[in-house]
Amino acid sequence: MRPVNRIDPNLPVGAYQTYAITRRRDLTVRAVCEQVGCEAWRNGWDSVIDERTELGTAQAAYIRTQSRRTFRETRTDAGMTVFRFESGQRCFADHQTVPELYVVRDGDHRGNPTGRKRLHTRAADWVEDMAENQLRLVENQRKG
Repeated sequence: MRPVNRIDPNLPVGAYQTYAITRRRDLTVRAVCEQVGCEAWRNGWDSVIDERTELGTAQAAYIRTQSRRTFRETRTDAGMTVFRFESGQRCFADHQTVPELYVVRDGDHRGNPTGRKRLHTRAADWVEDMAENQLRLVENQRKG
């Protein structure tokens, strides 16, 4: 691993706050297509169904009556049914992702002297917290 090149801090460790986005490697949660960058969600997709089989009949019936998705239905010369789903709607896959943790803790790379750590549940809250901290730093710098 490459060594980290850091500038020596001018202030004591307690004068700093660290903002980090991390993940727990051992936890996965269900996710929607948009969260995982699903190609079917982004571009739309075709489901080609052979309704001459029992499975195909069941799949086509599900798509038509229970899927709650918008589609166009066509037939191929070979007798297959093609369901064309437009982009921007949930696909049929069950997606999983590792959730991000939005952490703010006292200190810097040298440690956390107070042990205080906050965990934001939403990225927007973490960003707002960091922006407010940056504004405080700028105001303090102007004051001298």
